[in-house]
Amino acid sequence: MAKSIFDVTLKLVHKEIYSDSLFKGRFAPVIEGTVLPAFEPGQFVQVWIKDCDGVMLRRPISIYDMQSDYIDLLIQKAGRGTAAMFDAPIGSRYNVLLPLGNSFRLPDTDAHPLLVGGGVGIAPLYALGKKLNANGISPTFLFGARSAGHFPDLAPFKSLGTLFTTTEDGSEGEKGLVTRHSVLQANQFTHIYTCGPTPMMKAVAAWARERHIPAQASLENMMACGMGVCLCCVEPTVAGHKTVCHDGPVFDTAELLWE
Repeated sequence: MAKSIFDVTLKLVHKEIYSDSLFKGRFAPVIEGTVLPAFEPGQFVQVWIKDCDGVMLRRPISIYDMQSDYIDLLIQKAGRGTAAMFDAPIGSRYNVLLPLGNSFRLPDTDAHPLLVGGGVGIAPLYALGKKLNANGISPTFLFGARSAGHFPDLAPFKSLGTLFTTTEDGSEGEKGLVTRHSVLQANQFTHIYTCGPTPMMKAVAAWARERHIPAQASLENMMACGMGVCLCCVEPTVAGHKTVCHDGPVFDTAELLWE
């Protein structure tokens, strides 16, 4: 069944700035009365940043939350395009393709899932947490960052379940990496969901594999078209090469050729 992809023009209507490189933006349709489509946790958008020198391709950004009249995106300044969005004034307009990609597969209602995120990889985990809550499941979140200043507002996650954090400098939560957090010693989780830097996701996948816990990862490969045409984001799997933007971004980690 073909996926329905919408091409809409959105304007920035609100900003929550968390640091000098991280903010959450709320974007609403420019045309009044436009209804945004429903989405599933794990899907993303492709944003065209016009009039930005050296930026020709759209930027893929995970969906933090989306309602019929707005979409929230958690954006990290990582290059010219995202830097331009960080500095953009309220009212700035963007052409956006949405929703793209597949989504996380949900567990049974008696599950005890662990959602592991790093950096802006925590964005799709908020959407997933909301979906789990709607199904009567209270998830456990485990987030890692360099320091406390690299986290966004964590209150929304705490409202959905139990939150644990790690930081490399010990300024928030336990000091160290997420895969060394003490909560993992309980080994009480039935499903693992992860998104963030690839080394972190590989470590989480290895931890889950050793304990025979099913795990899903939302990959953050470089993308260009977002629809599986340009083959920029190809990932090798046990079933051959797949495009992260079209066949993913969410994969069962057992499918991935990760050591």
